[in-house]
Formats: sequence, C-alpha cells, structure tokens
Amino acid sequence: MSDFESPPFDAIGHLLETEELTLLKIEFRSALFGFWSVEEVVSMLVGLIQIHALDMRSPWLNKLSVIFGPRPPVSWLLLCFISVLALIAVFGSSSSNSFDSITSIPVPEIYTNYRRLKEQAAVDYFELRTLSLGASRQRELSLCGKERENHVPCYNVTANLLSGFKDGEEFDRHCEVSRQGKWCLVRPPKDYKIPLRWPAGRDVIWSGNVKITKDQFLSSGSMTKRMMLLEENQIAFHSEDGLIFDGVKDYSRQIAEMMGLGSDSEFFQAGVRTVLDIGCGFGSFGAHLVSLKLMALCIAAYEATGSQVQLALERGLPAMIGNFVSRQLPYPSLSFDMVHCTQCGIVWDKKEGMFLIEVDRLLKPGGYFVLTSPTSKPHGSATAMKKRNMLTPLEQFTEKICWSLIAQQDETFIWQKTADAYCYSSRKQNDVPLCKEGHDAPYYQALMPCITGTSSKHWIPIQNRSSSSHLSSVELEVHGKYCSNPFFFSLHLHFHSAVVLQHAIHRVSPEDFFEDLQVWKLALKNYWSLLTPLIFSDHPKRPGDEDPLPPFNMVRNVMDMNAHYGGLNAAFLEEKKSVWVMNVVPVRARNTLPLILDRGFPGVLHDWCEPFPTYPRTYDMLHANGLLSHLTSERCGLMDLFVEMDRILRPEGWVVLSDKLGAIELARAHATQVRWDARVIDLQDGSDQRLLVCQKPFVKK
Repeated sequence: MSDFESPPFDAIGHLLETEELTLLKIEFRSALFGFWSVEEVVSMLVGLIQIHALDMRSPWLNKLSVIFGPRPPVSWLLLCFISVLALIAVFGSSSSNSFDSITSIPVPEIYTNYRRLKEQAAVDYFELRTLSLGASRQRELSLCGKERENHVPCYNVTANLLSGFKDGEEFDRHCEVSRQGKWCLVRPPKDYKIPLRWPAGRDVIWSGNVKITKDQFLSSGSMTKRMMLLEENQIAFHSEDGLIFDGVKDYSRQIAEMMGLGSDSEFFQAGVRTVLDIGCGFGSFGAHLVSLKLMALCIAAYEATGSQVQLALERGLPAMIGNFVSRQLPYPSLSFDMVHCTQCGIVWDKKEGMFLIEVDRLLKPGGYFVLTSPTSKPHGSATAMKKRNMLTPLEQFTEKICWSLIAQQDETFIWQKTADAYCYSSRKQNDVPLCKEGHDAPYYQALMPCITGTSSKHWIPIQNRSSSSHLSSVELEVHGKYCSNPFFFSLHLHFHSAVVLQHAIHRVSPEDFFEDLQVWKLALKNYWSLLTPLIFSDHPKRPGDEDPLPPFNMVRNVMDMNAHYGGLNAAFLEEKKSVWVMNVVPVRARNTLPLILDRGFPGVLHDWCEPFPTYPRTYDMLHANGLLSHLTSERCGLMDLFVEMDRILRPEGWVVLSDKLGAIELARAHATQVRWDARVIDLQDGSDQRLLVCQKPFVKK
C-alpha cells in the first residue's frame, strides 16, 4: 500500500512528513525561536502561498481536501501566518542580544531544552534545505575579478565623491555608500607567495604580496621607506643589528632621553606600554618598539597603492586603516600611553584643534604626544620663522587642553597630558569645554569639540598602572563595576537606524579573570594540536602516536573576533607563541575593550555587519567564540560574514570557530561555499559546544 492509500489518520501522519510540509514545519519552528531573519520568514509565506496555488490534482492535496474539506482561501492562510508572526514577536523579544560571558552560569532546565530545540531546528532546517532545494544552493562562490585583488569595502573614493563627500571625507570610511554586490571571493595576485615565518618575515617580504610599484618605491623620500631594499621579488628591511638609515634606534633613544629616561629600554618602566603610531610609514619604528616588548598599533589612511597598513601587516606588525578626517577612531577614551606622529600628514591646528582633542581623548592621563616634523632641517632665518609660526598655534592650543611641552630637540616635540583631572575644571571659561556625560561613544562618531574622560573611573595615570597583562585587584575593581551613569548610544543613522546599544562594563571579579585565563590556556593547547592539514584526512595512526605540533611561529597575525577579556591573547603570551592578536569587541557585546587595552593588548570596536578596516590577506588565523549564534541582526547574515572572513584571511590561513551545535552546522555549510576545508570537532565533554576548524586553500589563478 502506498503512502496515500493508507487509512485517513495514517494518511495525515504520512502527509505531515512529505518534503514540503516538513520543511515548512521546521522553518516555522526555527522562526518561532528567533533563528531566522524576517526576509526568510517572508520567503516561507511565499512558499506557503505557492503550495496553496498548486494544482488541486496533486495527489496529496486531493487527500487534504478529503480530510480537511475544500481548499481554504488565501486570506485564511494569511491570518494563520500573522498569528505565527505574533508568536515570533513574543518569543523573540525575550531572547537576549548580549553575548555569552566566558564564565559559566547555571541555566534552568527549561532554557536548556529551549536552546536544544532551537539548535535541533537549525540542524533539521539545514538538512532539509540541502535535500529539497538541491545542490545548487550549496554551490561554491565564484572568484572576483582581478580588479578586486586589493579591494577594501567602505573605501570607494569615487562613490564617496558622487555622494557629496569632500574636504578629505571622500577618503574616509563610508559603508553606507559602498554596498555589497554579488558575493565573490577575492583572489590573490598572480605573484602572491606565502609569507616567510616570523621573525624572518619582519625583515623580508614578497613584493608580489603588496600593491606597491617600483616607481612609488623609488620616488619615496620618507624615513621608513628609505629603509627598504627592493630586489627582484622581495622587499628587504634593514635588520635591527645592521646599519640603519636615518637611525630608528637613535630616534627611539632620542625620544626616551627627551622624556627624561636613560634609554628606550625604560619605556615600559615609565608606564609606556601601548603606542598608537599614526601614519606609520611601513612600520620600522613600530617594529623597533615591538622588539622592546611594547604594543605599537599602526593606523594610516586608506591608500589604493603603496599602503602603509598593508605593508606593516605583511611584516607581521599590528595595523589597521584609520585616519583623522571627520570621525573618532574606534577606541574608547583613555586607551593609549603614547600617540606618535612622524610626517603623518595631519595639520594638527586645523578644524579648530579637533584633531588634537581626539588625541587627548585617546591618551591616558600622563601620556605622551610625540610629533616629528619633516626630517629636512630648516636653513635660514626665514624658514625657521615660518616653522616657529606653525608651532605657536599648537603650543597655545595644547595649553588649553592641559598639555605641557616637556621637550623639543631638532624636529621632535613631546607634550605630556596632565595626570590631574582637576586641571580641566580649573581652566578659563573660553577654553575647550568638557563633554557631557555619555558622549564617549567611539564607533566612527563625529569628532567632538569637547574634552572627555575626566570623570571616568579609568582616570589612572600611566605611571601608576601595572607593568604586566595581569591587572591588579585595584585595576580590576575599576573594570568590575558598572559605569556610574551607564549610557546607551545610537550609531550613525546612515549606518544603523534605530539601533541603540548598551556600552557598559559588566562585573569582572579577580576569580573570574583568573579562571578565564586558565580556560583559554587549555583551549589554546587544543587549538594548536588541530592546526595541521592532517585534521582533514582520516590518516592511519598507531595507538599512542600523536601528530607533530605546529611550530611556535606557524601563525603571526591573529584576530579574535569576539575577544571577551582578551583571554586568548593572554594565553598566546603565556605559551610564548610568536603571535600578536587583534582583539575585536563587537559593538553589540559587553564593552570589555577598556580592560583589554589596559592589559597592553591591541583591540578595537567593530560591527560584524560591516567589513573590517583592513586589506585582503592580512591575517593568518581568525578565531571566534560564541559569535555566530548571536549574529541575529536583520541587516546581515552569516554568508556576508564568511565572505568578509575569506577576504582578510591569507591563503593557507586557519579559522577556528567555537559555538553551539546548530550554529556550527550552519557555519560548516557556509565554509563549503567559500571553498574552505572544514571539520567539526566534538569536544567530548558532554556539552553542546562544537569546534569548526577550517583552512583556506591557496587558489592559484
């Protein structure tokens, strides 16, 4: 007897398991628990109406008419679907948008069942979509054209000009202008080669990996660019132990002596651990600071060719695109111990001093601003007078924001920000005003003509801070309380209309902080054992044999896409791996970025519904814990995220994702579409957590 020749009640049971209705059933269940976007729910409705419009001669619909009567009208189906949408709104409003804490929290059994049902619905949906809609939905994405080899979304100068941006703003970040078209995978250049491992890769890079022409190289006259030697297929940088043009070592020592130190090896003891290097050239000064165990983060404006950021990252140095034009940089107030500018191309007294106000916002109390003007020394009194006239407005303005010019030597000037917050309230009335509470919302907001951070609990002079990444109990206490006036901020309306996000720091106890480090040390050991191509093969192995561990310098540039407290970064340091980590705090997560920066780690705020401000092929490893299951915004989807991850990941680079089972299964499908080798790892600990380990292949075209 066939399925549709069964008795009526059996027919109903079989009917509910037919492909179309089962798919709709699973999709309704998934939508009910908030896993799918509104667009997908609408597509379900269209599918339901299409089913309704099928020829009544279809066998199973004929059976339906026998059981339930004549075909119901479309209005009745719409009414039922509106009821389902109401349930979605009720249940969806109760789901949290905040990211999971690293620490475990007891969860009632009802929520455990809720999550399992949600994840099972996702797995059912994935399997049914694969079977019912065919392999065409899972086809691999095509490669982009050659013109997009160095493509950086959100930095389309031509589109920005057409949109009316001018006075330098056309070079700024405008994601609302550069909309993503058809998905495609950015291909490597024809002459691309896998970078040399650190530290060799710091001093020698492949010229085919960066977009710089021979003419650009030869015409360059800056200090750092003259330190390069262009060979047939390599760019070699002068080693720290060899002869260095223009004396980077001497320059660093000069800055230290101007600060009253014996040598630059004393930067750390003087409280200088984190340096924001603006317009960093190609990273030679930053490379020297890294050798002194300092964290130097390079930022520079977007450049179509000859990019400072691209070349610094190729050398394995922390860098990202960012510039002083019209918006704040995506770092909180009181983030850096030193801000450095050598020929960075910024006219500091422009826009009524707002660029200097932004530097003041970024500097910690007692921090330093180092400004070096062009290296060519002035000749003659007229040139010297012109130079003096340029500096006079700077000196006058810096006094208004409580900075002191502590030293001047040759072309270098050093200001120190006051460590006394009372200085700002005791100034004259016509000086730069203080911002109102809640104005510090640094995610590409407009530059503010006011002083921030003076009433912050983070106002701790750099000379009084811990000298290691293990924060003291007093410093943790600062991070362990909610802000005195927790505030909310709405991102730029062009980007995120009606999106209001909380920007408060949640409680962090010393016990949680210590436990977090232990968890990540164990996790890193597990990760490291998996970073081998053998993971994608079922190679035979005798009992007791272990795969050889990767070398300590297998990866250099690592991004933690949901960094929490920076525990993965700390674990890398503890295990003495030769890496640096870009700690990204999503804008919808708890704002732990001040804590990360206080530990001396690089970090940034970012919205993962937008492209990251970096060039293609700039990271060796991407890591995300708990990010996928919380990326529920209606403005973006997982495929947008995976295409962006593929853009910034180097060929043969690694991706490690840790999340709930349902999210990992969906991620595995997307990994296949972006051509990654992928394997799901069961942690064998009885939890519903899974690892997805992927490697991007080297596609040669």
